[in-house]
Amino acid sequence: MPFEKIVLVTRKTRLDGLVEKYNTRPQAKFYINQSLRHRGQEQGDAFAFYQQEHDTYQQAVDRLQAVLQPILKVQLVERSFLPNYLFTETDLVLTVGIDGLVVNTAKYLNGQPIIAVNPDPEHIDGILLPYTVDRAPQAVRKLLAGEQKITAISMAEVRMNDGQSLLAFNDFFIGVSTHTSAHYTILWDGKREDQSSSGVIVSTGAGSTGWLSSLFNMANGIGRGFGAGATLSAPKLAWDSRQLVFVVREPFRSRTSEVEIVCGQITPDRTLVLESLMPERGVIFSDGVEADFLQFNAGSTATVGLSERRTHLCVG
Repeated sequence: MPFEKIVLVTRKTRLDGLVEKYNTRPQAKFYINQSLRHRGQEQGDAFAFYQQEHDTYQQAVDRLQAVLQPILKVQLVERSFLPNYLFTETDLVLTVGIDGLVVNTAKYLNGQPIIAVNPDPEHIDGILLPYTVDRAPQAVRKLLAGEQKITAISMAEVRMNDGQSLLAFNDFFIGVSTHTSAHYTILWDGKREDQSSSGVIVSTGAGSTGWLSSLFNMANGIGRGFGAGATLSAPKLAWDSRQLVFVVREPFRSRTSEVEIVCGQITPDRTLVLESLMPERGVIFSDGVEADFLQFNAGSTATVGLSERRTHLCVG
């Protein structure tokens, strides 16, 4: 199917956020300088960095618009509008920003390819950002010609018993919105037990080097601290792996809670089911975005598995 337009997804810079908070740029600069003064640092350095970062980003967006307009119609969409934006099958999506922008955008797509552009390679590592501003037009032309290499990245999906659902590019958190313990029943591999923990993490292949790896770092650190010899290795999952990994964080054994089911690998034939035992504040959110969540309170059942939808990321 031919593409009709490029949807250029942008994000607010940190300077934009400061101006929104303090109403004007001079007031934002005054706040930054005051903060530096209280810490005994030189004035102006931090704000100058915010300004430079902002200018570099805006220049990248402006240049992208200029070089892409002769190829296809370009429509700008700022990240905060993604939940209400309706992508069509003929949209070619181009993100310009950090890796998190790719993650945020992917959950609103249904097969549309993403060309992810790094606007500032000197300061952004960009694991998911294979293109610079200068290389983006070539990637668009190759995609239009059917010559662009595309990687299909697996995503996780949670389905609730009330019909709601949520996608995750990197990972899910299932637990409670405060620092208190989450209470739920876990059903896995034919077993069932009530648990009390600080929540359950479900990771995709793309997210396996993030939150999931930190859990293994913690486990290995505890082992070293108490003289354990064995070292645990985090699963190495490819981005297109049709497996997910779940880990129960800090499970607590009591008269009413067990700790036997603490981890496992979810496949297309094996899903994870959780039943909430919490009267309030139970939540499920994905990719660290706590504001975009599903309620997980008593009476809620969540089934976590691989999504049929995948992120199609242009590479090479």
